[in-house]
Amino acid sequence: MKLSKEVPNSTSYQHLPAKVLQIGEGNFLRGFIDWMIQEMNKQGVFNGSVIAVQPTPHGKVLPKLAAQDYLYTAVLRGRKNGETVDYYEVISSISGGINPYSEWPAMKRAVESADLQIIVSNTTEAGIVYQEEAYDGDASPLSYPGKLAALLHHRFTYYEGAGDKGLYILPCELIEENGKKLKSIVHKVAEDWGYSEAFFEWLDHSNVFCDTLVDRIVTGFPRGQESEYRERLGYEDELITVGEPYHLFAIEGDERFKEIFPLHEAGLNVKWGGVQEQRDLKVGLLNGPHTLMTPVGYLAGADTVLDVMTTPSLRSFVEQGFLDIQDALPMEEEVKKEFTSGVVDRFLNPYNKHFLLDIGMNSFFKYTSRLLPRLKTHAVRGELPETLVLALAALLVYYKPVRITEKGLIAERGGEEYETRENSVVNTLLLDTWQAIEEGRITILSAVRSILSCEDIWGEDLDALEGLAEQVAAHIETILIEGMDAAVKKVVGSGSVKS
Repeated sequence: MKLSKEVPNSTSYQHLPAKVLQIGEGNFLRGFIDWMIQEMNKQGVFNGSVIAVQPTPHGKVLPKLAAQDYLYTAVLRGRKNGETVDYYEVISSISGGINPYSEWPAMKRAVESADLQIIVSNTTEAGIVYQEEAYDGDASPLSYPGKLAALLHHRFTYYEGAGDKGLYILPCELIEENGKKLKSIVHKVAEDWGYSEAFFEWLDHSNVFCDTLVDRIVTGFPRGQESEYRERLGYEDELITVGEPYHLFAIEGDERFKEIFPLHEAGLNVKWGGVQEQRDLKVGLLNGPHTLMTPVGYLAGADTVLDVMTTPSLRSFVEQGFLDIQDALPMEEEVKKEFTSGVVDRFLNPYNKHFLLDIGMNSFFKYTSRLLPRLKTHAVRGELPETLVLALAALLVYYKPVRITEKGLIAERGGEEYETRENSVVNTLLLDTWQAIEEGRITILSAVRSILSCEDIWGEDLDALEGLAEQVAAHIETILIEGMDAAVKKVVGSGSVKS
C-alpha cells in the first residue's frame, strides 16, 4: 500500500489555512521547516499549513508529493542527550503544491490570500543570485529573487498598497546575511522592471527579510533500505526523508514574528537573534572539528566521523581540539560547552556514515576559514595549540601526491589511492614541493616555510607566526617516520605549547 490519505496515520493538519508559501520541496525543507510546523501544529501554537512550490522547471518531487496526497514520512535517527533516537512520523503540514512554470496564475492567487504570512525558501546557495530577466506577468520568472519580486508586487497591487499585508521572508539558504542579500537582489530586479516608488516604500517598511542560520543533517531517502522501511512502516513512501534529531534555527526576526511563528513555544531549538554568534559557534565547534579530525583521522586509518569518535586516541585528540577551539571563541563558557555537547552527540550518531574523504574536499579553504582564526587567536597570546598545529601538518601530508589528474591530486593511504580536491594554486605548489622533498633538494622545514608563506593560499604569510613552521615540520617528520598514530599520541594531553 502506498502512503496516502487512505493509510491510517496521525492527525492531519492539511485542513489548516495556508500560512506559508515554501519555495522548494526537497529533503531539507521537508525534514526541517515542515517538520517544525507539524510540531507547532501538534501543540496548537501555529495552526497553519504549507503550500510547496517547485523551485526549478524540471523538478521531480512535487508530482510525487501530489501522488501521496502531500504526505511523507520524516525519520529521525541518531543521538540526543546521550540517548539513541530512532523515530518516525507521517508529516501532514503540506496542504498543496504549485508548479509555477505551468501554474503561474495559481502562484498569484496564493499570494492574494489574507492567510499568507511567510515565504520560506531553500533554493541552495546558487538560488540567491541576481539574474537579469524579463517579466510580462503571464509566466514565472526563472530565478527565485525574480519570482519573489513579482509575487510581492502582485500582493502589493492586489491589496492596493495596504501596509498591513506585508510578509516575513525566511530564506534557509546557507549564505551569510541571506535575508539582507535576498532583499538587495529583489530590489535590483524590481528596479529592472520599473516598479513604483510606492512599491519600494511598501517593500522596505511592510516586509521583513530575516537573516537565518539552519542546522540539521538531513540525508534524505534511505536508498538501499526500501524493503526494510516498507516492512517497518507498513506502507510504501517514495519521499521518506531521514535526518538527525539535532536541529537549530537561528532567526533575526522582530517581536511580531515571534508571535506569528512561535517555534519556541513548541520546545524547538530556535534562537531569536544572535545569528552571527550561532554561525560562529557552528563554524568553530562543528565545522572546525570536522576539519581538525579529517586528515588526522583518515591517515590514522579511520574512514568516518564515527570511526574517529570510537577510536580512543583519536577521540582524545578531538576532545582536546574542542577545548583549544573553545578557548579561542569569545563567547560564554556555558554556551560553548552546551553546543559542544550537542556536537559530540551528532558525531556519535550510529546511523550517519559521514565519510572523512567527503569532508576532506577543499580542506585548505576549510582550514583557512574554520581553524586558522582560532590558531591566530592563540598565537597572539604566545601559544600554538598542538591539536591545531598537528591538523595543519596532517593536512600537508594528506595532500602528499603520488600523481595528478585533471580532477586533482591523487594521494595514498596504506597502498590505496584516494582523490583530493583543491584549487590549482594549492595543487601546483604541493606537487612541486613534495617532489623537491623526495628528491632531496629541500628540507621538510624549508618546504613548510614555502607553503606557509604562500599568501595566495592563506591570505597572509603564516610563516610570520613565530614557531609555527618548526612545529609543523616536526609533526610531519613524526607522521612520515613513525606514523599518524604516534603523532596523535604525542599530542594527546600535551595541550598548548608556549612559543
